Amino acid sequence: MESIEPKFIPLEFEGVEPEEQFDRGQRFFELIARRRTVREYSNRDVPFELIERAIATAGTGPSGANLQPWRFVVVRDAEVKRKIREAAEAEEYESYHNRMSDKWLRRLAPLGTDEHKPFLEIAPYLIVVFRITTIVEDGESEPTYYSQESVGIAVGLLLAALHNMGLATLTHTPSPMKFLQEILERPKNEVPFVLIPVGCPADNAKVPDIHRKPLDEIMHVI
Repeated sequence: MESIEPKFIPLEFEGVEPEEQFDRGQRFFELIARRRTVREYSNRDVPFELIERAIATAGTGPSGANLQPWRFVVVRDAEVKRKIREAAEAEEYESYHNRMSDKWLRRLAPLGTDEHKPFLEIAPYLIVVFRITTIVEDGESEPTYYSQESVGIAVGLLLAALHNMGLATLTHTPSPMKFLQEILERPKNEVPFVLIPVGCPADNAKVPDIHRKPLDEIMHVI
């Protein structure tokens, strides 16, 4: 195998004084802490440039071997959104009525969810994130490394970027999601990871009265 010599360039890094570090951290926490999963959307238009900037931000994420194993498919066509909704609701009906255990359904009960997903048509955009599982180079197939972790990080950046712009999101994962691959005509090496409606919340939107775990429950210091 041919040996590749790495190339290095100077790091561009802006140092920040401790007081400003804390201030930035606190302001970012307060911003992100207001993020909620939204299931009630307005059909109000959203500039496409915002979607582009958010996806560009997601694309800055780290990835295994720098293979950047993600594909962001933006859906705004009404007919395609309708097809996605119909297919998603069919899978969700099977899940809620035949696949999910009683324990799982009990966990979902406080969220008030069911198989009906009107937001898939109402939100102005659907961003379908695909995980690229293999690449072909010099005629040979090669797996992407740590693709699950890499795409998960990119999705986190995407959600933060969209929230920072004042847009509402939802991470929708109907299972199985192969229908997304078929409707959007993606190749076999692109596996659906998550479906994210994006837009403005409806004027009367409500969210479940649930709470996040406090810091002392999610952090352990040794």
